[in-house]
Amino acid sequence: MALELCLRSTIALLLVAAGLIGGCDRQSGPERQAEAANAAATGVAPAPGASATPATTAASGSPAAAPMADKLDRSHKGEAAPTLPFTDAAGKKRTLADFRGKPVLLNLWATWCAPCVKEMPTLDALAAREGERLQVVTVSQDFEPAKVAPFFEKAQLHKLPPFVDSDLAFGTQLGVNLPATILYDSRGREVWRMLGENDWASEAAAKLIAEAR
Repeated sequence: MALELCLRSTIALLLVAAGLIGGCDRQSGPERQAEAANAAATGVAPAPGASATPATTAASGSPAAAPMADKLDRSHKGEAAPTLPFTDAAGKKRTLADFRGKPVLLNLWATWCAPCVKEMPTLDALAAREGERLQVVTVSQDFEPAKVAPFFEKAQLHKLPPFVDSDLAFGTQLGVNLPATILYDSRGREVWRMLGENDWASEAAAKLIAEAR
């Protein structure tokens, strides 16, 4: 019986992981196509794990992405923030309730997710701009949590604490693919969630975040 329960738990975790990876792959599909096209044109294959150079808009140089309205989901408005624990850099267990009293922007991401990595600098810029008015909480869904802190150091993300969720519990309970960003008000109630990559340093993002009180 114990062996059967263990096998079931392992299968469930693998299914969750496959869903997270699948969602991230769908987000980065155009980049993979760009890499293939470039390799065909130049005869040089991309390095393993490398991603194509992001497409940019002529006006701002920001990563090209689907319109924000297409990724915005308000169907969970008013729902309470999950009470799931995650771990800070010192190994201490934390929950979103620790940040109650000010709006919280929760971002679920992973080092292996190209769209997630691409938007991280804009989240860091947002945290620097908002200061004490908003708590930006990035919770890694990495299978290898030890990769998170070195990634933050290499990317020079100075305003984002490297939180990790080694159980992948957030992605499971919230039923989202990566990257996913959810805004909670100061009472811990959901305002909206953004499914997919976004430029969090933009004016459009600032207007959406201002909805939280």
